[in-house]
Amino acid sequence: MKILVTGASGFIGSFIVERALELGFEVWAGVRASSSRRWLTDARIRFIDLDLSDEGRLQRSLETFKAEGGAWDYVVHAAGATKAKNRDGFMAVNRDGTVRLVTALAQMQMVPKKLVFLSSLSVLGAIHETDYAPLTSLDTPHPNTAYGQSKLAAETFLRQQGDVPCIVLRPTGVYGPREHDYFLMAKSICQHVDFAVGYKRQDITFIYVKDLVEAVFQALEHGVPGQNYLLSDGKVYDSRDFSNLLQKYLGVKRVLHLRAPLWVLRAVCDVSGWWAKKTGKTSTLNNDKYHILKQRNWRCDIAPACEELGYVPRYDLEAGVRETVAWYKQEQWI
Repeated sequence: MKILVTGASGFIGSFIVERALELGFEVWAGVRASSSRRWLTDARIRFIDLDLSDEGRLQRSLETFKAEGGAWDYVVHAAGATKAKNRDGFMAVNRDGTVRLVTALAQMQMVPKKLVFLSSLSVLGAIHETDYAPLTSLDTPHPNTAYGQSKLAAETFLRQQGDVPCIVLRPTGVYGPREHDYFLMAKSICQHVDFAVGYKRQDITFIYVKDLVEAVFQALEHGVPGQNYLLSDGKVYDSRDFSNLLQKYLGVKRVLHLRAPLWVLRAVCDVSGWWAKKTGKTSTLNNDKYHILKQRNWRCDIAPACEELGYVPRYDLEAGVRETVAWYKQEQWI
């Protein structure tokens, strides 16, 4: 079986490639010429240059592959942007890149048996902030971030097109080795500082990258085209759980826990966003980040994934953090 993984050089994509090799697939890593191949060193990996921003280059790459090897049995579309200068930047990558890939596969008669699209829980937005009810796959999406809007736009296209059978996965916050955003919290803990915002109860969910990868392959085997599945480790945490576990496994004895009101975060994100716009750079603290950190309820219902895909999370937060910190130390990130 041949499988294409787009975004293969990224955090999640590289783990999907590794697992596909373990399962015996003939693995094609879709990367750009400029992409790092740091995590793609296995000699069995076959590479294809996929520039999803350029319709002509994408077409030529697919034509070359079709002439030499035919088509892929499965496609996992993990390529996407989690940071961008503005909403248009997110749309250009997450929506338009998806449209180009799927349209090209259909036009060239290279339709896979199934395509799995990695979306995000953020497409649903803050729709259960008062009752703390779990988000569900049946909820009407109301994304409150540009990132979430771009992922929803891609989902909408996939749902409306009828050529390629697609399954959508909506994971909550994904953490693990090779990931950089949650790593910033580990660095902060090493400096004996933990920073949180907001005084109202906050229910947070996580998924370890290896559990997400298992869900990808379960979706390829059992997923129903046209369906979306929410994913987490099945548990709910408060805002201190992650930092406390980092402190435990990093072996940091004392940490100063600081908590600021939301208006402070709003001000910092506004200033940071203004500076990023002025300098033409992306910023970690921006309007999207404000809404993500502001949201008080990230509970989600994973029952459909468990029942239909056979998804069973193997890592709770403690097991995942323990393994992640061990990797940080092994790779000398800390």
